[in-house]
Amino acid sequence: MRIGLVCPYSLDVPGGVQNHVRDLAEALIGLGHHVSVLAPTEHEADLPPYVVSTGGAIPVPYNGSVARVSFGPVVAARVRRWLKDGDFDVVHIHEPATPSISILTLWTADCPVVATFHTSNVRSRAMSASASMLRPAMEKVTARIAVSEYARTTLVQHIGGEPVVIPNGVYVDRFASAEVREDWRGLGPTLAFVGRIDESRKGLPILFRALPGIARAFPGLRLLVVGGGDEKAARKRVPSELRENAVFLGRVDDAAKASALRTADLYIAPNTGGESFGIILIEAMAAGTSVLASDIPAFRKVLGGGAYGTLFRNEDVADLEEKAIALLSDDVRCLELHAAASRVVRRYDWSSVAGQIVQVYETVIGSQREDR
Repeated sequence: MRIGLVCPYSLDVPGGVQNHVRDLAEALIGLGHHVSVLAPTEHEADLPPYVVSTGGAIPVPYNGSVARVSFGPVVAARVRRWLKDGDFDVVHIHEPATPSISILTLWTADCPVVATFHTSNVRSRAMSASASMLRPAMEKVTARIAVSEYARTTLVQHIGGEPVVIPNGVYVDRFASAEVREDWRGLGPTLAFVGRIDESRKGLPILFRALPGIARAFPGLRLLVVGGGDEKAARKRVPSELRENAVFLGRVDDAAKASALRTADLYIAPNTGGESFGIILIEAMAAGTSVLASDIPAFRKVLGGGAYGTLFRNEDVADLEEKAIALLSDDVRCLELHAAASRVVRRYDWSSVAGQIVQVYETVIGSQREDR
């Protein structure tokens, strides 16, 4: 098949949708399909050969974060040219509700269209505002995918339709075989956090507030912080006596992120909301790392209600501290969780997820041929 994938957000900034689109492209190419990805990006020289850039992006507040998107007449012309040159059997648009190249592609495409929705926010002002504009355009969509039940609920509430749920994917073996970086370890246990460090819903300040209590139980602990943002401001929020224990790795590539997760004894996800899935939990479990996460609905679902990781009460610093100490003190419990997690993560491997998506493509292409 000739497949066009559309990512609304700039590939220069790591994010769940960007990673999903890129990994899906590689999985589809590995299955023998011709794939082209359309996305905003500033640094065209560093792009994989399958990516076509629509140019630079502008920051727009969206779903409690800041999305870097691309729009306008010049961008629209690039979308039209990409569609014409691609001659695709199917175009797969991600986050069509975002004011970006996703909407432009949806308006322009005349081949079968699949749309994937990632957002989980039942009070999404962006979706509510764009719903009247989207509904007529969504008539062009032959199949809809949601990455979780929560993303599905958001879609149904704002736009309607009956999407199929296909989760985000992970290259499980890449995390399981990642390098353990002994130079990143401390004298005590190693904790890890991954996320944009100045985005409040990722919950890093909550983790910082719990650190002193955890450190009293485990002197010499090390915290690895992975993610872009204002490192100087974030470091000031670390309790002064523990600033030397926090290592800010910044925005890293996939291999370094996998190594950070593999090196850690415990991955902590203090996110406060706005998550539709929780792919980072799957990545940590694939790396063989114990997981402690806030009990927001998406995380509770991924962790099987506590069968594959431990949950603490959302935004409850004392409960986070207590659960972290308990896990770090109980090797048997950690081994039990790892054994359970190692079985469940295989269902999220791209070898399975990409196959489910290809089945959707085949269905929509077949439906169009029947209509003709």
